Amino acid sequence: MNELSKVTVRWIVFGLCAFAAIRVFAFAAAFPFFNNVDEQSHVDLVVKYAHGNPPRAIEPLSPEAARYLALYRTPEYFVSPENYGGQYPQPNWLLSSEERQRVLEQEAPSWESRTNHESGEPPVYYGIAGAWFNIGRGLGLGELTSLYWVRFLNVIFAVALVWLGYRAALIVFDQHQFPAIATATLLAIWPQSSFYSVQGDSMAAVTFGFAIIAMLKLLGPEQPKILPGIWAGLAVAATCLIKTANFPLILVVLAALIFKTTRLARKGQLARGLSILGGFVISVMVPLGLWFGWNERHFGDLTATKSKIELLGWTPKAFSDWWSHPIFTPIGAKDFWSELISSFWRGEFIWHGQRLATWWSDAFYWTASTVALAIAIIFLFGRRRSEPHRVALWFAIFSFAALVGFLVLLSIRFDFGQCPYPSREHPYFTSGRLLNAAAVPFFLVFAYAIERISSWSKRPAIRWILLGGIAVITLIWQVSINAPVFYSHYNFFH
Repeated sequence: MNELSKVTVRWIVFGLCAFAAIRVFAFAAAFPFFNNVDEQSHVDLVVKYAHGNPPRAIEPLSPEAARYLALYRTPEYFVSPENYGGQYPQPNWLLSSEERQRVLEQEAPSWESRTNHESGEPPVYYGIAGAWFNIGRGLGLGELTSLYWVRFLNVIFAVALVWLGYRAALIVFDQHQFPAIATATLLAIWPQSSFYSVQGDSMAAVTFGFAIIAMLKLLGPEQPKILPGIWAGLAVAATCLIKTANFPLILVVLAALIFKTTRLARKGQLARGLSILGGFVISVMVPLGLWFGWNERHFGDLTATKSKIELLGWTPKAFSDWWSHPIFTPIGAKDFWSELISSFWRGEFIWHGQRLATWWSDAFYWTASTVALAIAIIFLFGRRRSEPHRVALWFAIFSFAALVGFLVLLSIRFDFGQCPYPSREHPYFTSGRLLNAAAVPFFLVFAYAIERISSWSKRPAIRWILLGGIAVITLIWQVSINAPVFYSHYNFFH
């Protein structure tokens, strides 16, 4: 296939951005409130930040969030219609004013008495979502519409993510069209359900996407400048201030910058390398230091996780007990990896008490990802060390691996007691949304693997056929698996 013009490529990417926006809007509108991925807790925090009242301890749900739960919650995530005689009751918001008031009096106090275990989560997403919520209310949106308005913030994140992936791929692959379009395509069709929910994981993919572009400029062959180091630090800090599970990314970026500094030192530019490294460290530690100070004052520990762990009933295990974990067995490792990567692709939603997934789609997701990562690593080991994209792709792989490794560490470190997830019977952190921050790195590597596979064929078009096939079957599965939610009488369309 001949090279496309730059204008054509730009229009293709604009089309992919528009497609991502439409897809995320449609599914975010189709899923009713409140889903099984702690959406009630996240909405409570958005409401509190919207009113300028961030939590200062592990707090109960606010009266406003309790009202929303009493009126707008659906039973469809957890309970089948057979529990209601074959048909769900009409939504509470359609009841008469007297009946709605009775529901509030009966159910709201129960919700207000529940503790929000997410109270200590970092503030960036909730602050932005709270401001967005206030804008919606200022526009005159009703209560339920305002909740969906917060979800629709993910439409902006989805568009930004596609564009960031495209720009990152252009830098990594030296303006080559296929890997850039492939990365944007994979991000545009990525069926991760966190984009259909009120939660910050989708935003983390965007903030670290900015960090990736800054790091690619620093790791490239051109003379590095201090400003991208500061941008990278602020973007990484924002990523960590969205979700504490993203903290390992600091170590990956720091290691990459130390690597770059040593290279500059060999060229007699140690001062430049140290200035870039120092700019990154300062721009990371100032925002994190402010948050640490807040947590130490109000929660009693730097990351505000101690009280959450105690609330959930987890207890740290002795170091010697870590190594008896089933993750160190072939079956346990396979269970962990397959569930984690499948969840990274399609999310964690359930419907009528059953996971919104099929065994064949999950098998494809984790198998294709494993093969793609393996092919990329094999080729990177075998290619010439002077290739410009080699360092960038290793950085992408290590970024994804760091988040996976952190979930392994969490899985083996704790006895989960009576907690339903993770549990003693299934002691694995397999929430793929916790890998969202590394979405751009992962799909850069996936696009590279597709190109490497196609290099074995004499037909250049095979790479486009392979990319198109992956995109089509992923979309077909996404629509067919999630189709039942569009008929819900509790969703935005109804």
